[in-house]
Amino acid sequence: MTMTDPIADMLTRIRNANTAHFDTVRMPGSKLKESLAGILTAEGYIAGYRVDDEPGKPGKTLEITMKYSPERERTISGITRVSKPGLRIYARADKLPRVLGGLGVAVVST
Repeated sequence: MTMTDPIADMLTRIRNANTAHFDTVRMPGSKLKESLAGILTAEGYIAGYRVDDEPGKPGKTLEITMKYSPERERTISGITRVSKPGLRIYARADKLPRVLGGLGVAVVST
């Protein structure tokens, strides 16, 4: 099955796992998804990730380990994709809005 927007699929899987308090979530992997997982790990939103390249199976699998507080409170309060394949959003560097008043992170691609 062809996937139209793999980044939106990744964010939806993370959002659903976060809501259901899953410890890990698995998805088809790619270099772009690995980069996004690396950013989320560096910013402290997820505990970590690993890439499995199982012999006999096509493609890679990305496994993300979710992160919660000791009281099992979520570290991700919201995660959205602004620019979508059907509606691209373009902005100058000086016109980028602040995310959550500076408390959030915006991932920008050129």
